[in-house]
Amino acid sequence: MPWWGWTWQVLALVIISVHTILGPGFLITAAEGLALVGTVFAAVYHAEVVAHRVGEPFGSLVLAVAVTVIEVALIVSMMIAGRADTTGLARDTVFAAVMIVCNGIVGLCLLAGGLRHHEQVFHLQGAQAALSVLIPLTTLTMVFPNVTSTTIGPTFSSSQLAFAAIISLILYGSFLFVQTVRHRDYFLPEEGEGEAHALPPSNQAALISSVLLLVSLVLVVGLAKMLTPTLERVIATVGAPRSVVGIVIAGLVLMPEGLASYRAANANRLQTSMNLALGSVLATIGLTIPAVAGVSILLNEPLTLGLSAKEELLLALTLIVSLLTIGTGRTTVLQGIVHLIIFAVFLFLSVVP
Repeated sequence: MPWWGWTWQVLALVIISVHTILGPGFLITAAEGLALVGTVFAAVYHAEVVAHRVGEPFGSLVLAVAVTVIEVALIVSMMIAGRADTTGLARDTVFAAVMIVCNGIVGLCLLAGGLRHHEQVFHLQGAQAALSVLIPLTTLTMVFPNVTSTTIGPTFSSSQLAFAAIISLILYGSFLFVQTVRHRDYFLPEEGEGEAHALPPSNQAALISSVLLLVSLVLVVGLAKMLTPTLERVIATVGAPRSVVGIVIAGLVLMPEGLASYRAANANRLQTSMNLALGSVLATIGLTIPAVAGVSILLNEPLTLGLSAKEELLLALTLIVSLLTIGTGRTTVLQGIVHLIIFAVFLFLSVVP
């Protein structure tokens, strides 16, 4: 294990302790930002160790579920704290995660892989299975609230919210069953994909990395939560919409997964990269919506899930282009450029609506 595989976590813990005792300040905030980046890189390293040990598709699943659980904890804690207006925080974060993964991470991976390896391949059936779940998940949870009539506005009633939570869990659970049991071969690397791999790490090394991965993800959330007030002040100062907070939260939490996915694509392991990317966005919706729905119902907290017309159009464009991208099971730099352009449009319109 490299020295930075554990020292960044120690540094992050020290900085969080100093922040708790002394309160926020310019130097502490700067140190938190540095520690956040370092801890993300450490998390990626440990995730790759665990993934190498357990193999695909379980390796990708470990990071996807771990990151999403931590993201859910962050959103729920902010909802309970009730700082400012958090009714749309879950929607903003989930939608941002979809845009970041499907356009930002996927686009960057396809571009990097295409530049280095010209053309890359992956299992068409696995990607189609993921999108066949992603399309109804996003539509039923973030578009349908705008067309239901039981409540006024882009919201669900309590019974509708509970129903949406249940179908989200069923859809995501069904995908996990197909990915890990019934059609596991759809998510295994293509024959001859990438170069020869080193021997898997020992059980002891994988166990240590599993613990440090969990610690790293918790620290990433802790640092992100401490940086959020500063971020909100900056956003208010420049006059950007509050939805930008959700983008930053999703971006920070998805950094480990994004880096791991990029490194896999760059090493000509596009199947692993797609498993990470598509698995993470499905976990984000399939676990986040039920969690925030439960909190909303139990604590009688208002929850806004419906997207605006602009966001619905961006979502539709993303899903259509994603279907075309995976249509042949082969990708080039062109698909990467197209997805990155859509991601740039999403970022620009989020700041300048």
